[in-house]
Amino acid sequence: MALRPLIAICGTTGVGKSNVAVELALRLKQGEFKHGWRGAKIINADSMQTYEGLDVITNKMPQHLLMDIKKPGEQYVVGQWVQDALINEIHENGEVPIVVGGTSYWIQHLVFSDRLIGSPQANPSPAKPPHKSLEEMQDLIAEITDPELLALLNNLPELPPSATSNADDAFKLHSLLNTIDPVMASRWHWKDTRKVLRSLNIIKETGRKASDIVAEQASRKVVSEPRFRTLFFWLYAELNVLEKRLYDRVDNMIELGLLNEIRALRKLASEGVPPGSQTGYKEFHDYLSNPESSQSEFTSAVDRMKLSTRQYAKRQVSWIRNKLLPTVDLANREDALTPFFLLDATGL
Repeated sequence: MALRPLIAICGTTGVGKSNVAVELALRLKQGEFKHGWRGAKIINADSMQTYEGLDVITNKMPQHLLMDIKKPGEQYVVGQWVQDALINEIHENGEVPIVVGGTSYWIQHLVFSDRLIGSPQANPSPAKPPHKSLEEMQDLIAEITDPELLALLNNLPELPPSATSNADDAFKLHSLLNTIDPVMASRWHWKDTRKVLRSLNIIKETGRKASDIVAEQASRKVVSEPRFRTLFFWLYAELNVLEKRLYDRVDNMIELGLLNEIRALRKLASEGVPPGSQTGYKEFHDYLSNPESSQSEFTSAVDRMKLSTRQYAKRQVSWIRNKLLPTVDLANREDALTPFFLLDATGL
Protein backbone atom coordinates (compact mmCIF):
# COMPACT_ATOMS: atom_id res chain seq x y z
CA MET A 1 0.00 0.00 0.00
CA ALA A 2 1.29 3.45 -0.91
CA LEU A 3 2.47 5.55 1.98
CA ARG A 4 0.23 8.44 2.94
CA PRO A 5 1.57 12.02 2.85
CA LEU A 6 2.91 14.10 5.70
CA ILE A 7 4.69 17.45 5.78
CA ALA A 8 7.31 18.07 8.49
CA ILE A 9 8.70 21.54 9.21
CA CYS A 10 11.70 21.77 11.51
CA GLY A 11 14.23 24.42 12.47
CA THR A 12 15.35 26.57 15.36
CA THR A 13 13.19 28.57 17.67
CA GLY A 14 12.21 31.94 16.20
CA VAL A 15 12.97 31.05 12.59
CA GLY A 16 9.35 31.26 11.36
CA LYS A 17 8.24 27.61 11.23
CA SER A 18 4.66 28.18 12.40
CA ASN A 19 4.03 30.96 9.89
CA VAL A 20 5.13 28.69 7.05
CA ALA A 21 2.93 25.88 8.38
CA VAL A 22 -0.13 28.16 8.43
CA GLU A 23 0.58 29.35 4.87
CA LEU A 24 0.90 25.76 3.66
CA ALA A 25 -2.33 24.73 5.39
CA LEU A 26 -4.22 27.63 3.80
CA ARG A 27 -2.84 26.70 0.38
CA LEU A 28 -3.88 23.06 0.79
CA LYS A 29 -7.34 24.19 1.82
CA GLN A 30 -7.89 26.06 -1.44
CA GLY A 31 -8.56 23.03 -3.60
CA GLU A 32 -8.29 19.35 -4.44
CA PHE A 33 -4.86 17.81 -4.92
CA LYS A 34 -3.57 14.56 -6.37
CA HIS A 35 -5.18 11.42 -4.90
CA GLY A 36 -8.01 13.48 -3.42
CA TRP A 37 -6.24 15.10 -0.49
CA ARG A 38 -7.96 18.27 0.66
CA GLY A 39 -7.02 20.60 3.47
CA ALA A 40 -4.55 20.09 6.28
CA LYS A 41 -4.22 19.91 10.03
CA ILE A 42 -1.23 21.47 11.83
CA ILE A 43 0.22 19.41 14.67
CA ASN A 44 2.47 20.96 17.29
CA ALA A 45 5.85 19.25 17.73
CA ASP A 46 7.27 21.56 20.39
CA SER A 47 7.53 19.67 23.67
CA MET A 48 7.05 22.76 25.86
CA GLN A 49 4.01 24.04 23.97
CA THR A 50 2.06 20.98 25.04
CA TYR A 51 1.83 22.46 28.55
CA GLU A 52 -0.78 24.94 29.77
CA GLY A 53 0.19 28.39 30.97
CA LEU A 54 3.28 28.89 28.82
CA ASP A 55 1.75 30.99 26.04
CA VAL A 56 4.30 33.80 26.02
CA ILE A 57 7.43 31.91 27.00
CA THR A 58 6.90 29.34 24.21
CA ASN A 59 5.30 31.70 21.63
CA LYS A 60 2.22 29.56 20.96
CA MET A 61 -0.01 29.80 17.88
CA PRO A 62 -3.65 28.78 18.43
CA GLN A 63 -4.05 27.08 15.03
CA HIS A 64 -1.95 24.08 16.11
CA LEU A 65 -3.21 20.79 17.55
CA LEU A 66 -1.61 19.25 20.68
CA MET A 67 -1.12 22.52 22.49
CA ASP A 68 -2.18 23.03 26.12
CA ILE A 69 -2.97 19.35 26.57
CA LYS A 70 -0.93 18.83 29.74
CA LYS A 71 -0.59 20.65 33.03
CA PRO A 72 2.87 21.72 34.24
CA GLY A 73 4.61 18.82 35.98
CA GLU A 74 2.65 16.10 34.16
CA GLN A 75 4.61 13.41 32.36
CA TYR A 76 4.58 13.67 28.58
CA VAL A 77 7.23 11.95 26.49
CA VAL A 78 7.75 11.24 22.82
CA GLY A 79 5.94 7.90 22.70
CA GLN A 80 2.77 9.46 24.08
CA TRP A 81 2.99 12.35 21.65
CA VAL A 82 3.37 10.01 18.67
CA GLN A 83 0.14 8.28 19.71
CA ASP A 84 -1.69 11.55 20.39
CA ALA A 85 -0.80 12.99 16.97
CA LEU A 86 -3.70 10.96 15.46
CA ILE A 87 -2.12 10.94 12.01
CA ASN A 88 -4.33 8.08 10.78
CA GLU A 89 -7.50 9.94 11.77
CA ILE A 90 -6.35 13.05 9.90
CA HIS A 91 -5.62 10.95 6.81
CA GLU A 92 -9.01 9.25 7.03
CA ASN A 93 -10.56 12.71 6.89
CA GLY A 94 -8.73 13.32 3.61
CA GLU A 95 -6.38 15.90 5.11
CA VAL A 96 -2.60 16.20 5.07
CA PRO A 97 -0.88 16.39 8.49
CA ILE A 98 1.60 19.24 8.83
CA VAL A 99 3.89 18.57 11.79
CA VAL A 100 5.80 21.63 12.94
CA GLY A 101 8.01 22.38 15.91
CA GLY A 102 11.46 22.76 17.35
CA THR A 103 11.59 19.32 18.98
CA SER A 104 12.99 17.58 15.90
CA TYR A 105 13.60 14.49 18.02
CA TRP A 106 9.82 14.03 18.20
CA ILE A 107 9.37 14.53 14.47
CA GLN A 108 12.06 11.96 13.71
CA HIS A 109 10.42 9.32 15.88
CA LEU A 110 7.03 10.00 14.36
CA VAL A 111 8.23 9.56 10.79
CA PHE A 112 10.57 6.61 11.28
CA SER A 113 8.93 3.56 12.71
CA ASP A 114 11.75 1.94 14.68
CA ARG A 115 13.60 4.95 16.02
CA LEU A 116 12.18 4.95 19.55
CA ILE A 117 15.11 4.12 21.74
CA GLY A 118 14.99 1.72 24.61
CA SER A 119 15.87 2.69 28.11
CA PRO A 120 19.45 2.33 29.25
CA GLN A 121 19.85 -0.95 31.04
CA ALA A 122 21.30 -1.16 34.47
CA ASN A 123 24.86 -2.37 34.57
CA PRO A 124 24.64 -6.08 35.41
CA SER A 125 28.13 -6.08 36.82
CA PRO A 126 28.52 -5.36 40.53
CA ALA A 127 31.76 -3.55 39.78
CA LYS A 128 31.07 0.09 38.98
CA PRO A 129 33.03 1.38 35.95
CA PRO A 130 35.35 4.29 36.75
CA HIS A 131 33.93 7.74 36.04
CA LYS A 132 35.64 10.38 33.95
CA SER A 133 36.82 13.43 35.84
CA LEU A 134 35.22 16.81 35.18
CA GLU A 135 38.45 17.91 33.50
CA GLU A 136 38.05 15.05 31.02
CA MET A 137 34.51 16.18 30.20
CA GLN A 138 35.11 19.88 29.59
CA ASP A 139 33.37 19.86 26.21
CA LEU A 140 30.27 18.23 27.69
CA ILE A 141 29.98 20.44 30.76
CA ALA A 142 30.79 23.75 29.09
CA GLU A 143 27.16 24.86 29.22
CA ILE A 144 26.67 24.07 32.92
CA THR A 145 26.58 27.51 34.52
CA ASP A 146 24.80 26.49 37.72
CA PRO A 147 27.38 25.52 40.38
CA GLU A 148 24.81 23.28 42.11
CA LEU A 149 24.39 21.22 38.95
CA LEU A 150 28.16 21.00 38.50
CA ALA A 151 28.53 19.76 42.08
CA LEU A 152 25.76 17.23 41.50
CA LEU A 153 27.53 15.89 38.40
CA ASN A 154 30.72 15.54 40.40
CA ASN A 155 28.92 13.57 43.09
CA LEU A 156 26.03 11.65 41.57
CA PRO A 157 23.86 9.71 44.04
CA GLU A 158 24.35 5.96 44.31
CA LEU A 159 20.59 5.37 44.14
CA PRO A 160 17.93 7.33 42.22
CA PRO A 161 15.98 9.73 44.46
CA SER A 162 12.24 9.21 44.91
CA ALA A 163 10.24 11.63 42.77
CA THR A 164 7.42 11.40 45.31
CA SER A 165 9.25 12.05 48.57
CA ASN A 166 12.25 13.96 47.17
CA ALA A 167 10.93 15.87 44.16
CA ASP A 168 13.54 18.64 44.34
CA ASP A 169 16.46 16.22 44.02
CA ALA A 170 14.67 14.29 41.28
CA PHE A 171 14.06 17.43 39.27
CA LYS A 172 17.64 18.68 39.75
CA LEU A 173 18.89 15.36 38.42
CA HIS A 174 16.76 15.74 35.30
CA SER A 175 17.83 19.39 34.92
CA LEU A 176 21.45 18.26 34.94
CA LEU A 177 20.78 15.70 32.21
CA ASN A 178 18.84 18.29 30.20
CA THR A 179 21.80 20.68 30.35
CA ILE A 180 24.35 18.09 29.21
CA ASP A 181 22.23 15.91 26.91
CA PRO A 182 18.84 17.51 26.09
CA VAL A 183 18.02 14.79 23.57
CA MET A 184 18.18 12.02 26.17
CA ALA A 185 16.49 14.25 28.75
CA SER A 186 13.52 14.69 26.41
CA ARG A 187 13.19 10.92 26.34
CA TRP A 188 12.85 10.51 30.12
CA HIS A 189 10.37 12.25 32.38
CA TRP A 190 11.91 13.90 35.43
CA LYS A 191 10.08 11.43 37.67
CA ASP A 192 11.78 8.49 35.97
CA THR A 193 14.84 8.95 38.14
CA ARG A 194 16.29 5.49 37.51
CA LYS A 195 16.63 6.13 33.78
CA VAL A 196 17.79 9.70 34.30
CA LEU A 197 20.51 8.61 36.72
CA ARG A 198 21.58 5.76 34.46
CA SER A 199 21.93 8.18 31.52
CA LEU A 200 24.11 10.46 33.66
CA ASN A 201 26.26 7.52 34.74
CA ILE A 202 26.72 6.53 31.09
CA ILE A 203 27.92 10.07 30.39
CA LYS A 204 30.38 9.96 33.28
CA GLU A 205 31.61 6.47 32.40
CA THR A 206 32.20 7.22 28.72
CA GLY A 207 32.74 10.98 28.55
CA ARG A 208 30.11 11.05 25.76
CA LYS A 209 26.46 11.98 25.50
CA ALA A 210 24.19 9.00 26.09
CA SER A 211 22.06 10.02 23.09
CA ASP A 212 25.15 9.92 20.83
CA ILE A 213 25.91 6.37 21.96
CA VAL A 214 22.33 5.25 21.34
CA ALA A 215 22.31 6.89 17.90
CA GLU A 216 25.61 5.23 17.03
CA GLN A 217 24.24 1.84 18.03
CA ALA A 218 21.08 2.45 16.04
CA SER A 219 23.06 3.41 12.93
CA ARG A 220 24.51 -0.09 12.79
CA LYS A 221 21.04 -1.59 12.48
CA VAL A 222 18.68 -1.87 9.55
CA VAL A 223 17.75 1.43 7.92
CA SER A 224 14.58 2.87 9.46
CA GLU A 225 11.52 2.64 7.24
CA PRO A 226 9.40 5.78 7.09
CA ARG A 227 5.78 5.47 8.16
CA PHE A 228 4.70 8.22 5.74
CA ARG A 229 5.76 9.75 2.46
CA THR A 230 7.21 12.76 4.20
CA LEU A 231 8.13 16.12 2.73
CA PHE A 232 10.70 17.69 5.07
CA PHE A 233 11.37 21.41 5.23
CA TRP A 234 14.27 22.70 7.32
CA LEU A 235 13.93 26.44 7.83
CA TYR A 236 17.35 27.96 8.32
CA ALA A 237 18.42 31.58 8.81
CA GLU A 238 21.84 33.20 8.74
CA LEU A 239 23.23 33.31 12.28
CA ASN A 240 23.54 37.10 12.59
CA VAL A 241 19.95 37.57 11.42
CA LEU A 242 18.63 34.77 13.62
CA GLU A 243 20.41 36.12 16.69
CA LYS A 244 18.82 39.54 16.29
CA ARG A 245 15.44 37.89 15.74
CA LEU A 246 15.86 35.82 18.91
CA TYR A 247 16.97 38.80 20.99
CA ASP A 248 14.05 40.91 19.73
CA ARG A 249 11.75 38.03 20.51
CA VAL A 250 12.89 37.94 24.14
CA ASP A 251 12.27 41.70 24.42
CA ASN A 252 8.80 41.23 22.93
CA MET A 253 8.05 38.38 25.35
CA ILE A 254 8.80 40.69 28.27
CA GLU A 255 6.39 43.28 26.89
CA LEU A 256 3.70 40.59 26.50
CA GLY A 257 3.93 39.46 30.12
CA LEU A 258 6.77 36.95 30.33
CA LEU A 259 7.52 37.78 33.95
CA ASN A 260 3.91 37.13 34.96
CA GLU A 261 4.11 33.65 33.44
CA ILE A 262 7.37 32.97 35.26
CA ARG A 263 5.83 34.19 38.53
CA ALA A 264 2.95 31.76 37.98
CA LEU A 265 5.45 28.94 37.42
CA ARG A 266 7.30 29.94 40.59
CA LYS A 267 4.05 29.76 42.53
CA LEU A 268 3.42 26.26 41.17
CA ALA A 269 6.98 25.31 42.08
CA SER A 270 6.37 26.48 45.66
CA GLU A 271 3.40 24.08 45.73
CA GLY A 272 5.57 21.15 44.63
CA VAL A 273 5.04 21.30 40.84
CA PRO A 274 8.39 21.29 38.98
CA PRO A 275 8.59 24.23 36.54
CA GLY A 276 10.02 22.31 33.59
CA SER A 277 13.10 23.19 31.56
CA GLN A 278 11.83 26.07 29.44
CA THR A 279 14.27 28.90 28.84
CA GLY A 280 13.50 31.90 31.01
CA TYR A 281 12.59 30.33 34.34
CA LYS A 282 16.06 29.86 35.78
CA GLU A 283 17.44 32.98 34.08
CA PHE A 284 15.02 35.22 36.04
CA HIS A 285 15.15 33.18 39.25
CA ASP A 286 17.56 35.44 41.16
CA TYR A 287 15.91 38.64 39.94
CA LEU A 288 12.42 37.56 41.01
CA SER A 289 13.64 36.05 44.27
CA ASN A 290 14.87 39.41 45.55
CA PRO A 291 12.20 42.13 46.06
CA GLU A 292 15.00 44.70 46.07
CA SER A 293 16.43 43.68 42.69
CA SER A 294 17.87 46.54 40.68
CA GLN A 295 17.50 47.49 37.04
CA SER A 296 21.00 46.18 36.36
CA GLU A 297 19.97 42.77 37.77
CA PHE A 298 16.94 42.80 35.48
CA THR A 299 19.17 43.61 32.50
CA SER A 300 21.51 40.75 33.46
CA ALA A 301 18.57 38.34 33.62
CA VAL A 302 17.42 39.45 30.16
CA ASP A 303 20.93 38.97 28.80
CA ARG A 304 21.11 35.48 30.32
CA MET A 305 17.81 34.53 28.69
CA LYS A 306 19.01 35.80 25.32
CA LEU A 307 22.22 33.77 25.66
CA SER A 308 20.31 30.63 26.68
CA THR A 309 17.92 31.06 23.75
CA ARG A 310 20.83 31.34 21.32
CA GLN A 311 22.48 28.24 22.82
CA TYR A 312 19.22 26.33 22.53
CA ALA A 313 18.97 27.28 18.84
CA LYS A 314 22.50 25.97 18.28
CA ARG A 315 21.54 22.63 19.86
CA GLN A 316 18.48 22.44 17.61
CA VAL A 317 20.62 22.92 14.51
CA SER A 318 23.09 20.32 15.76
CA TRP A 319 20.36 17.72 16.21
CA ILE A 320 18.93 18.28 12.72
CA ARG A 321 22.34 18.20 11.06
CA ASN A 322 23.83 15.28 12.98
CA LYS A 323 20.82 13.07 13.78
CA LEU A 324 17.79 13.79 11.60
CA LEU A 325 19.57 14.36 8.28
CA PRO A 326 21.62 11.12 8.37
CA THR A 327 18.44 9.14 9.11
CA VAL A 328 16.63 10.79 6.22
CA ASP A 329 19.57 10.18 3.87
CA LEU A 330 19.65 6.48 4.75
CA ALA A 331 15.92 6.15 4.15
CA ASN A 332 16.25 7.78 0.72
CA ARG A 333 19.00 5.52 -0.62
CA GLU A 334 16.60 3.32 -2.57
CA ASP A 335 13.37 5.31 -2.81
CA ALA A 336 13.02 9.03 -2.23
CA LEU A 337 10.20 8.63 0.28
CA THR A 338 11.37 11.47 2.52
CA PRO A 339 12.64 14.34 0.34
CA PHE A 340 14.36 17.01 2.43
CA PHE A 341 14.60 20.68 1.48
CA LEU A 342 16.58 23.46 3.14
CA LEU A 343 14.62 26.72 2.99
CA ASP A 344 16.35 30.05 3.49
CA ALA A 345 14.28 31.83 6.13
CA THR A 346 16.69 34.73 6.55
CA GLY A 347 14.26 37.15 4.92
CA LEU A 348 11.07 35.93 6.60
